[in-house]
Amino acid sequence: MYTRGINRLARVRRRGAAMVEVGFALVPFLAISMAIIDFSIPIFLRTTLTHAVREGTRYGITYQVRPGETHSQSIQDIVMEQSMGFLSGDVGRNMVKVRFYSPTTFIEQTGPDRNLGGNVLEVSVEGFTWQYMVPLWRSSAPLSIHATSSDRLEMLPRNVSRPTP
Repeated sequence: MYTRGINRLARVRRRGAAMVEVGFALVPFLAISMAIIDFSIPIFLRTTLTHAVREGTRYGITYQVRPGETHSQSIQDIVMEQSMGFLSGDVGRNMVKVRFYSPTTFIEQTGPDRNLGGNVLEVSVEGFTWQYMVPLWRSSAPLSIHATSSDRLEMLPRNVSRPTP
């Protein structure tokens, strides 16, 4: 009879030790898991934004335009659609930059003829920031992510008009 009481007491103590051991194992496991997630999200964001600007460039070099929009607005729309919702609204649209450069001087072109055939189209996302969940390295500064893609505009066939840049 006396031995039953000892066995029960020993089982209760073992159960308490198991809870402590789970706590010791769970805390580092959760910390490592959160660190993996925290460091992989910026890589995912950079890849997503790079894909978005490449799609915008591919769309832009063929002079495709959505009804009622300019060439640059259509390119911005494509980039925003391909960014999986990370670039949305007016804030996201302001981060998407569409520029045209001369192929010989590489000077940025302005005015109504900036999207002439042969010019270089550059589409970029600038000013996108990501704040880490846990600020490490004793800094709370957000990570700035930029993505850029460029290609040469195609020449249009004769009697085909260019869209408004």
